[in-house]
Amino acid sequence: MKPQSLLLVLTLSAFSTGASAGGDTPQVTIKNFKFIPQEITIKRGQTINWLNQEKRQYHSIWFEALGEEEPDYIFPDETYEREFKKTGSFPYRCGPHPRMTGTVHVTE
Repeated sequence: MKPQSLLLVLTLSAFSTGASAGGDTPQVTIKNFKFIPQEITIKRGQTINWLNQEKRQYHSIWFEALGEEEPDYIFPDETYEREFKKTGSFPYRCGPHPRMTGTVHVTE
């Protein structure tokens, strides 16, 4: 196998797992004013990591429907983590950009 082909295979396998490079923590990327993926399903007790990959824009991950206050903004290359201890579907949005929405589905 050519070195370029091997690199492509390794790169694709890293993306297909849905896990971040550092382990089993699922990651949501923030880019182009979107949460990617917009919906994510995890097991109860897992933590999700949100990574802001915008060039200049700050965002927040606000679970407003739970009655929580808006958390601090995350700026480019910063992360936000949250552990989910209960099952259910949890919608969230970006405070400064309300059209940016996502949902976390937590299963047993």
